[in-house]
Amino acid sequence: MNALPVDPNPSPVDPVNPSPLGPDEFELHDLRVEVVAGDGEMVCGHRPGDYFEVVGENLSLPPGQSFPIYPLAALLPLLPAKQRKSDPADWMTTDAEVACPDPHCGARFRIVRTGVSVFRHGDVTRVPLSSEGSTSAP
Repeated sequence: MNALPVDPNPSPVDPVNPSPLGPDEFELHDLRVEVVAGDGEMVCGHRPGDYFEVVGENLSLPPGQSFPIYPLAALLPLLPAKQRKSDPADWMTTDAEVACPDPHCGARFRIVRTGVSVFRHGDVTRVPLSSEGSTSAP
């Protein structure tokens, strides 16, 4: 999945078509998931400051850094929801920290929206858009 560059100086929004995106484009938030010290000793192999980033469906780690699979498995279901637009009153918008799933580990993970990337429907799926804007299986 390749993100399209986001124009830092977008043109004014067309009142007839209020979305500045094309009919086959959508936005996802870019994320940074960082280990922050919580209560107690961390035992899962992560350290404060360790992080990974998510852009679209791609997760990346800094060179030479690892990330334990058990906390990653617990975090993965939250990431697609955190990538999408959410209501300002939704907890997915306001809550940023998640506890490590190991009850004996004191780590927390801060999920921060760092930017927005634009993607094209046809670049991420083979299912065509229907004329009504919904998808249908082949």
